[in-house]
Amino acid sequence: MKGVFKTKTISLKVTDEAIEICYQPSHHHAQPRKAVITYDEDQTIGENLETIKVKLAGTSFDAIIIENPLTYPFSDTIVGIAHQRIDIGLALTNMFNVPVVARTTVDRDGLAAAINHKKDYLSWHLDYYGQYKDKRNYGQEAMLTIGNGFFGLRGAYVEARADQNNYPGMYVAGLYNQNTTNINGRDVTNEDLVNLPNAQYMSFGIDNSNPFKIRRSDIRDSYRSLNLKTGALTTTMMINLATGHQLMVKATKVADMQHWHRFVVRYEVTPLNFAANMQIYAEIDGRVMNQNVERYAEFDQRHTTVTSLSAATDHAELSGQTKNSNIQFAIADRLLSDDTDTIKNTVASNSTAAIRQTLNIDVVPQHTYTFDKVVALFTSRESQAAQLEQLALDELQETTFDQILTDNQRFFARAWQQSDIIIDGDLTSQKLTRVNIFHLFVAAHALQSGQLDASVGARGLHGEAYRGHVFWDEMFVMPFYVSHYPELARQLLLYRYKRLPAARQYAASEGYQGAMFPWQSASKGDEQSQFVHLNPLTQKFEPDNSRRQRHVSLAVAYNVWLYFHQTGDRDFMTHYGLEMLLSIAQFWLSIAQPTADGQHYTISGVMGPDEFHEEYPNSDHPGLTNNAYTNLMVAWLFTTIQQLSDHTDATILKTVSQKIHFGQQDYQTMTKIAQQLKLDINENGIIGQFEGYFNLPTLDFDAYRKKYGDISRLDRILKSEGKTPDAYQVAKQADALMIYYNFNPTTVTTLLNQMGYPLPDQALTHNLEFYLARTTHGSTLSRVVYAALTKMEGNMDQSWKLFRQALFSDYYDIQGGTTAEGIHLGVMGATLEIETRFYGGVSFLGDQITVTPHLPKQWQQLTFTQLFRGTAIHFEITHHQLIIDADHDLTMTVLDHPTQIHAHQPLQINY
Repeated sequence: MKGVFKTKTISLKVTDEAIEICYQPSHHHAQPRKAVITYDEDQTIGENLETIKVKLAGTSFDAIIIENPLTYPFSDTIVGIAHQRIDIGLALTNMFNVPVVARTTVDRDGLAAAINHKKDYLSWHLDYYGQYKDKRNYGQEAMLTIGNGFFGLRGAYVEARADQNNYPGMYVAGLYNQNTTNINGRDVTNEDLVNLPNAQYMSFGIDNSNPFKIRRSDIRDSYRSLNLKTGALTTTMMINLATGHQLMVKATKVADMQHWHRFVVRYEVTPLNFAANMQIYAEIDGRVMNQNVERYAEFDQRHTTVTSLSAATDHAELSGQTKNSNIQFAIADRLLSDDTDTIKNTVASNSTAAIRQTLNIDVVPQHTYTFDKVVALFTSRESQAAQLEQLALDELQETTFDQILTDNQRFFARAWQQSDIIIDGDLTSQKLTRVNIFHLFVAAHALQSGQLDASVGARGLHGEAYRGHVFWDEMFVMPFYVSHYPELARQLLLYRYKRLPAARQYAASEGYQGAMFPWQSASKGDEQSQFVHLNPLTQKFEPDNSRRQRHVSLAVAYNVWLYFHQTGDRDFMTHYGLEMLLSIAQFWLSIAQPTADGQHYTISGVMGPDEFHEEYPNSDHPGLTNNAYTNLMVAWLFTTIQQLSDHTDATILKTVSQKIHFGQQDYQTMTKIAQQLKLDINENGIIGQFEGYFNLPTLDFDAYRKKYGDISRLDRILKSEGKTPDAYQVAKQADALMIYYNFNPTTVTTLLNQMGYPLPDQALTHNLEFYLARTTHGSTLSRVVYAALTKMEGNMDQSWKLFRQALFSDYYDIQGGTTAEGIHLGVMGATLEIETRFYGGVSFLGDQITVTPHLPKQWQQLTFTQLFRGTAIHFEITHHQLIIDADHDLTMTVLDHPTQIHAHQPLQINY
C-alpha cells in the first residue's frame, strides 16, 4: 500500500527539548526518514508520547531502539523528557506492543539477542517506573500483590505506612471480623476481611535519625518489578535526602508458595556518597486499621487487638485477635545478616501495639549491606490457638531468603508448565495473561491443601473492596482451576458445601425451602449484603437490593456440575455435589409459582446479573419477575438434575433425597417447571431481560456521554439527576444473554425449544445488537461476556476490542480507581477462558471435547495444556494448523469431525 513502510526497527534519540525519530523504509534504495517531535509544555508526558504514535501511524516495525538512554541499574530504557525521567521502554511497549531496547545493549549483544531477551523479560515481568500517588499507586500495589492463597501482601514499599498514597495491607483467606457502627441513629453491621498487622515494614535511618519515610521529595527514582517466574517483587529506589546523603535501596519480597505460612523480605542498602552510622529498622506494627476503601471510612474499621509483644536477640513476635470474631493470630519475624555481630546487638522497643527492632551498623560508600527479614504467620482458623506463637517461631528456624526463593523457582517451574498460556505475536497479551494466571495463584493456591475453610473473594487477597466477600465470581475462575488444579476447585466447592446449613436457614428466613446461597458470603455463609449503600455522586445512602441476585445459587450449581463434568469425581458428587444440587433445586421449586392460567411458571422478586434494575418503577415490591437469565438457568438446573439422576446409583440417590426430604413429586415437578418457565420474548426474537422490559423507554447514550464522559455507572448518574435506572432500558452488563457464555449455543437453543420458545434464525445476532446498544459495561465482567458472544457471531473485530479492554481493565484501572481496592479476580479468570475456549476453540462443555479454533489475527500461535477427566491434553494452535497431544487415548470432535487421539502420539491437522 502506498505510504506504508515496513522496517525492522525504529530509532529514538531523546533530548530535553525533543524526540528525534529515525526509521528505514522497506524500499531497497530508500533513504532513512527522520522526524523531530518538540515537547508541548502544556501537555503531560503521556500526551507528548502520543504524538509519536501519530507520527508513526501506518509504519510497521519489530522493535524500537533508544539511542541515548540514561544509565540505571534497573532499566536500560530510562530517558529524560521535558526535564523529567521516564522509562520510555515501558511506555512505548504499551503503546506499540513491541520490545524497546537500548543502543548500548544492541552494541553489546547484537540486535537479535537484545530483542529476544527483552521480549522474554517483558513477557515474565510486571514493571512500574516512577513514584505515583493516590489511587494510582494504590492500584499498582494491588497489581503487585504477592501471596500464596493463605495470605496476600500488597505490593507497597516496605518503608510505607498507610496514608493517602500508600497502603501496605496483609490479608489471610477467610479471616473476617464483624463490627457494628451507629450511622445516623442506625446500627450497621459489616463483616470485613481483616487487614492484619504490618509485618513487611523495614526502613533505615542515618546517625540515629527517624526511619526514612516514602516522600516524593526524597526519591529520585523508583522501580518496581514483579517476576512472574519466581513470585519475587523487587523495588529499587534511588534516594537523595535533604541532608545530601544519596543511597540506593532495594527491597525484595517473596511469599513462600511451598510453606505458605511465611514470607521473606531482603533489604539491601548501598550508600553512594557517604560513610556513617546507619540504623536498620524492622517492625511488626499492630496499629493498623482497614483503610483501603475510602467509602467505608464512616464505619468502625478497627478489627484487631494486640494481646502480647516479645523480642529476643534476632526475632520478635506479636500476638493478637480480632475484636468480635475472636480469631487469634501470631506473627513472628527473624532478622538475618552476613554480619552476625550486628544481629546480636539488635535492640528491641515496644509500644502498646507495635514492636520495633533496630540494628546499628557502620557503613562506607559504594558497599551494599544486606538484611533479611523472615516472617511467619499462623491463625486459630487453621492451627491450634494455644500453639500459635510457638508455631510461628518454629517456622522461622533454618529458613533463609535463598531457600524460599529456590523453593519458589521450583514451584513456579512446575506451575507454569502445567498452566501457562503461550501467545506468540502479541507481547502485551502474553504478559497480562501471565499476570492474570499469577494472581489466580496468589488468591487461592494454599486452599488446595484442604486445611483452609475459605474461598476466593471477588477482589482476591489484594484489597478491601466488597469487604473481601465471596460472590458469584467463583463461576468465572472455576474453569481455570478445574482445568489445571481440580483439587483446588474441589476445595472451593467444599467451602459452599460447609455453608449449606446457613443457605437453608437463609431460604427459610425468606419463606422458601431448600438452600438459598447469599449474594455476599464471608465466614459463616449468611447474607452479608447491606440494605443500603453509599452513592459516591450524591453522598447519600440508598436502598440496596443486590442480595436479590438469587442467581448466585445457580452459579454454585453450575460450578458443581462443571467440576463433576470435567473431572468425573463421583466421590465428590456422592458425598457433596448431589446434595448441593438438590438443595438448590428445592429452593427454586419453592420460589417458582404457577400462573393463573396454569400454562406457565413464574419467578418473582429477583434481580439478574444486570444490577441496574432492582425493581419496577414506582413499585412497592422489590425485585423483578421472570428474569430471563435466572429462568433459563433454573430450567437448565432442573434438566441437568434429571439427567444426573438417570445415571446415579439408585441407592445413593435415595439416600441423598431422603436426607434432605426431596420426594418423587419434586422430581416430577422439576420436569414440569423446566418446560413451562415463562420468558418474555418479542416478535423479533429478542429475549426480554425480564417481564416488562420492553415497556421501558430507551435513553440517549450519546447525550449522556457528551454531558458526563464516562457513563459506565449510569445508575449513579441517573440517581444524581433524581431518576432511576429501573425506569429505562439500560444494562450494567450482560444479563439476558449471559447463559450463552456459560454454555454453547446448541445447549441454549435446546433449552429454549424445551421451554416452548424456538427462536428465529440469526436470533443471537439480533439479541446482541439489541443489548450492546443498551449496555454501559459498568462491570469488568461485561466486556469478557460480550467478547465471547461477539466471537460466537463471527465478529472478531468487536470481540477483540472488548477482550483487550477486559484484559487491560486492572492494568489500566479502567474503572477510575477501583483496582486500588483490589484486583477483579473474576475478569482475570474470564479472560483466560476467552483465550482457550473461545479463541482457542477448546470446549469441554458438551458430551465430547470439541475443538474449533479461531485465533485473533494479532496472534500467530496459541499453546496451552488442560486436564479433562484425568487426561492432560496439549494444544498448539495457529491460523492454519492444529497439533493435539494427550497422555491417554481419547476421542474428540475437531473441526466438526470425530477424531481419535492416541496417547503420546501428537496429531497434526492442517486447515
